[in-house]
This record gives sequence, C-alpha cells and structure tokens, in this order.
Amino acid sequence: MEGGVAGKRVTAVKSLTRGVHHLALCTDDMKKTTEFYTRVLGMPLVHAMKVPHGLGTGPGNRGNPPYEDIRHYFFDMGNDSLLAFFEIPPGKEPKANRNAIGAMQHCAFVVTPARFKDIEARLKQHKIPYNGPIPQLPGLLGIYFYDPSGFRLEFACQPEDADAPAVIPCVTQTKAEAARELATMPGADSAWIKEMTGALPD
Repeated sequence: MEGGVAGKRVTAVKSLTRGVHHLALCTDDMKKTTEFYTRVLGMPLVHAMKVPHGLGTGPGNRGNPPYEDIRHYFFDMGNDSLLAFFEIPPGKEPKANRNAIGAMQHCAFVVTPARFKDIEARLKQHKIPYNGPIPQLPGLLGIYFYDPSGFRLEFACQPEDADAPAVIPCVTQTKAEAARELATMPGADSAWIKEMTGALPD
C-alpha cells in the first residue's frame, strides 16, 4: 500500500481546524467504561456530569441523545484532546455495526514507542485480547482491541519518530501517488483530481 515516504513532508495548505476537541461516543455502562479507560488505557477522567434536564427530550435538545439526565463523562486522551461518553439507558438502543454507513469503524490514538509498549503490557495484564503490533503504512505500527461497549480501538506508533510523532508527514503522499488512486474513482476528471490533490507536495 502506498503512503507517505521517508523524509518528512509538509502539506502546502493548512487545515482550518486544530484537531479533535472531543470525540463523543455512547455506552450503556458508564462505570465499566470509566474503569476501562482509566485503569487499562491510562486516560484520566477529567469531568463527570449529568446532562442538564431538558436537553434530552425537551425543546433545548441540540443533538444530544434523546434521554433526560444521562451521564456525560470526559477523559483526557492526550495532546489537549478529550474522549467523551454519553451513557444510554440499557436496552434503549441497539448495538452498533462498526461497518455501517455513518458508524465509527475504529478510533486510533497516536502514542510514542514507550507508551505503545506500555499499552501492550496493560492489555496483557488485564487479559484483553488484541491484534498486533501490525505494520500499517510505512513507518506505522498498530495494536487493535475492543473496549467494553464494542468500540474497536487502535493505538498507533511511529517508531522512527521517537517521542515526537509527526502524524501528517507520516501519511502524506505526493500529488502523483494520490492521483493514481483518485483516477480510479467514477466521474473523476483531471480538474477534480488537481483540486483534490492541491494540498499535496509534488
């Protein structure tokens, strides 16, 4: 699989966002979820609350799950980003299919080589099955496992980057590399491909 090549690349156009503020997921067992993310994965709980009444089924709902007074907890997932969970009442919603359209197939967290080894040791200690380390793109290793709610998680490591992982440069392709794949898409013409690859280096 073609991906980023050796020698760090910098995109020509910067993204308008600064990364993930928080990723909000759903669980039906907040206690088990809290124990897993703090004890096993080492993500500290930083905020525990109940969603204020009226924001579930009331007129103030702005996209929250449609249940009143549910728990909403936040965990520090590193690099000033948060992982959040809503606690859905047990039995009220079906289990998700991670391969369904609109679902989350998996969530990958970037870690240093030392943390990568620590996570593998923690998974073994807690007897949690996992796959890996698996070579991914050039320079990238991954460990895959499931949390108590069935979310597939990955811890991703770029060993050559040591304690300063550079995620975007690791995966950035050249215009030509990306264009070869984009050209296989139905309806893609040269103008569209040029626009889509505009941020990539030559």
